[in-house]
Amino acid sequence: QVQLVESGGGSVQAGGSLRLSCVVSGYIARTYCMGWFRQAPGKEREGIATIYTPAGTTYYADSVKGRFTISQDNGKNTLYLQMNSLKPDDTAMYYCAAVGGFCLSSRSAYFNYWGQGTQVTVSS
Repeated sequence: QVQLVESGGGSVQAGGSLRLSCVVSGYIARTYCMGWFRQAPGKEREGIATIYTPAGTTYYADSVKGRFTISQDNGKNTLYLQMNSLKPDDTAMYYCAAVGGFCLSSRSAYFNYWGQGTQVTVSS
């Protein structure tokens, strides 16, 4: 059974940084896609970054491009999201997700394994 557990959220002032982690247990697939999503109150869940294993190919939503970096440490079965230059608009619950196969979509419906989320709050 695949389990994803996020950590690293918190409160930070605008311009600050946070690094989110997502520890993966269980077998997903020989090749798989992992992603970070966020959902603010009253808004739809947004796919902000994905990474394909084993190639390491990444995708970023325009809203985070140049500020956020997705990476993974396969030896530690951990996915990361480094978030720099944070803005109040980045305030949301952040989720990691996974699906076997290619990163064909950044839409939440494509992913079938989900963590419980970690809250990020950015104050102005």
